Amino acid sequence: MTLQIKKIAFIGTGIMGAPIAGHILDAGYDVTVYNRTREKAEGLLAKGAHWADSPAEAAADADVVFTMVGYPTDVEDVYLATDGLIRTAKKGAWLIDLTTSSPQLARDIHDAAEVEDKHAFDCPVTGGEQGAVDGTLTLIMGISEQEAAPVLPVLETFSAKRFFFDVPGGGQTAKLCNQVSLASCMVGYADAIALAEQSGIDVERVLEVMASGTGGSGASKTLAPKSLAGDYKPGFMAEHLRKDIALALQRSEDLDITLPGAETAFTLFDMLCQIGGSRMGTQALTLLYQEEATCAAAGLDWSLLDQGEDDDHECHCGHDHAADHECCGGHHHDHGDDHECHCHHHDH
Repeated sequence: MTLQIKKIAFIGTGIMGAPIAGHILDAGYDVTVYNRTREKAEGLLAKGAHWADSPAEAAADADVVFTMVGYPTDVEDVYLATDGLIRTAKKGAWLIDLTTSSPQLARDIHDAAEVEDKHAFDCPVTGGEQGAVDGTLTLIMGISEQEAAPVLPVLETFSAKRFFFDVPGGGQTAKLCNQVSLASCMVGYADAIALAEQSGIDVERVLEVMASGTGGSGASKTLAPKSLAGDYKPGFMAEHLRKDIALALQRSEDLDITLPGAETAFTLFDMLCQIGGSRMGTQALTLLYQEEATCAAAGLDWSLLDQGEDDDHECHCGHDHAADHECCGGHHHDHGDDHECHCHHHDH
């Protein structure tokens, strides 16, 4: 059956979601939006989008429903709650999750949707805020190209590349692979900058050397200059990368493999989040290598570190943990009074 797609619902109009929804709107689709904070949707409403007071209301009439929310727990609630999309979207609707989330949750949502005569697939994206603004995101889909054919015209409005991993959850797994590589690349360039600065040589020239050879990466090309400029505005928030690495580490435990690069990156990003950097851009990782006064000027507070070790610490990987749980199977290090983080050159 060929579905003529006219009405789109978009749930989650944050840093990435708003520009994506904007491209869909610009392409001529009838778009209804929902966001927990209405202010973040005002730009879309001014361009002609309709407002809904709940995800269920947004999806009620939609041919395609996009979701881009924060964490797996949010995804689960939006789709699988009593008033979630699985029950409230119309028969035959496409439910497409752009959030980076759990592969198993993506499979559960797909299976539940099929029972209800709806079609759900995971479609996490990469390309950051700029890619969303430019409409050049890369889509990583847990569906085959043939199966996705009915919705490709909509997906093409905000993407430049599309990869198909054929099975439910395949897109999420591939995205987690991307994220563990990204995280290690970020630690690599942060290490390089620290070494150059402490050695007293031109850091920008070092980045040029890296870019001209195999030592560079997409992260060092796009984010390292922001680190040097002290620009920590989030194109992708540190707490979200921490969440992604946590999901990858959980998957690695399921597979009984070790990801030492991801473990190191998780420790550092978790530290950054605990001292006040959770909503900074991921490039704020380099602040962990700076003097305490520099960190304080950027809004970080090292005294918060020990407070983050109490029973209320949340790892945001989307799973319930006992009070004495160490996030993601012990990858969350103990920062006691004698702890040395090895990225700092002074006492905290």
